[in-house]
Amino acid sequence: MSVARDFDDMEREMGGDAVRAALDAARWPGPETPDYDDQSSAAMPQQSAVSATPYRWREPQSIPRRPWIFGHHHMRGQVGGKFAPGATGKTTHEIATCLSMATGRSFLGPKVWGGPKRVWLWNLEDNGDELARIIQGTAKHWGISEADIGGRLFVDSGLEGATLSLARQTGFEGLVINEPLVGALVRELLEREIDYLTVDPFVSSHSVEENDNGAIDAVVKKWAYVAQAANCAISLTHHVNKAAKPGEITSDAARGASSLVAACRSALVLNRMTADEAKGWGILDEDRRRYFRVYDDKNNRAPPASKSEWFHLVSVDLGNVGDDGFPSDSVGVVTPWTPPDAFEDVRIEHLTKVQEEIHRRGNVRASPQSNRWVGHIVAEVLDLDQKDDADRRKINSIIRQWVMNGALKEVTQPDSNGDPRPFIEVGRWTLNSGRSDEPAPRKSEVRTGAGGAENSPALQKSKGADRYGSSQRWNNDWPSSNRRPAQRNPLQDAYREALPERGNSTEKEES
Repeated sequence: MSVARDFDDMEREMGGDAVRAALDAARWPGPETPDYDDQSSAAMPQQSAVSATPYRWREPQSIPRRPWIFGHHHMRGQVGGKFAPGATGKTTHEIATCLSMATGRSFLGPKVWGGPKRVWLWNLEDNGDELARIIQGTAKHWGISEADIGGRLFVDSGLEGATLSLARQTGFEGLVINEPLVGALVRELLEREIDYLTVDPFVSSHSVEENDNGAIDAVVKKWAYVAQAANCAISLTHHVNKAAKPGEITSDAARGASSLVAACRSALVLNRMTADEAKGWGILDEDRRRYFRVYDDKNNRAPPASKSEWFHLVSVDLGNVGDDGFPSDSVGVVTPWTPPDAFEDVRIEHLTKVQEEIHRRGNVRASPQSNRWVGHIVAEVLDLDQKDDADRRKINSIIRQWVMNGALKEVTQPDSNGDPRPFIEVGRWTLNSGRSDEPAPRKSEVRTGAGGAENSPALQKSKGADRYGSSQRWNNDWPSSNRRPAQRNPLQDAYREALPERGNSTEKEES
């Protein structure tokens, strides 16, 4: 029996309409696929009108300044990240940052713009006692009193009930943003007039798959929304991959999705001092872990930093000894630190003497393996010990700098056997060399260290510039931004209208 006869039989028995109804009921219930011939003419959704906006010319001085609040690291309405390996000192550094802002004192280096700030430290991995130890140890070291804080510091611990979960992600629900918490955060930030909120660590502030770029991007951008709505700066502290090479960590080493760094407007990176750096500066290997450097690996809205900011963790005794015989607690406190300068105590006369010796002896070699190495002359003139690792690194650094600025020059010429070798000759003579037959180096081109030259560190600093001739930290004459902008933010107004009355609350101090 053929299929056609089966349908014919069904049609005779049931009727044509009943068979067609049964076929229609068995069809796929989804949308019908149009014929391919008709797809080109299928109706497209009507697109909204597009209009290009002519640029309105503005005088440069009329454009509002970027609302920095702490150096060029943290800005109102923006989210920044801080990335470091475990036990580097990021929490201690973050607490010192908070105290610097709360007091309005720039003891870490970066300037607190516009006076003291109201700061909210929300730590999700330390208890209140441990946070208090670091806070009070930092305050003790820097001579900060309760009056200096002035009620501008707010501290919460996730281990003592102040949990924070901005978003969650499950296989059934997907990504879910905790919108009620977002609203509560904005309202509290506005009511307390918080200028800076730090969340440490970021991973404990959500329940989202850490490697999901889309989800992490959405979470960080929600934090950016909070920063914009509350007109504050927000910092998210985060760990880096354990596989990252110590001393060479960048923001790319941040653990999990790369969208975290991409969504942050600044990315402060902490690197512990390496063994080679410690050796070159004469620091014991067991002490080098107390030194770390910080630099912004991403900030594209500030002048570029010429070098990292170095810090040293000094030990501070809290003096909380009890009657039970146990010793008092000590904590590490972050203090700025300047690496030893290879040109410290090096004067223009030293360079002149080195040039004269090179010119007198001749056949001075560039290779440290040669017995005619130029470093022997530098060591003699500066009274340095070539057998000492720190002194030898200083010698190499000085030679490298003098070659770079042209005071010395490296040339390739045949040695006594006719083989090409690198030699060192005098480049541009110093001004006080008395040699009129050779081109003298300009003062701005020869870095000699403290001493008679106009580009010496002491003289440059007296002119308001650092030893490299640049303006100190870019911020001596940087205009201070107002604490609150003149224009109102509609997001702020919406939240302020919903703020509950708190009775006779004390008036907030304006900074």
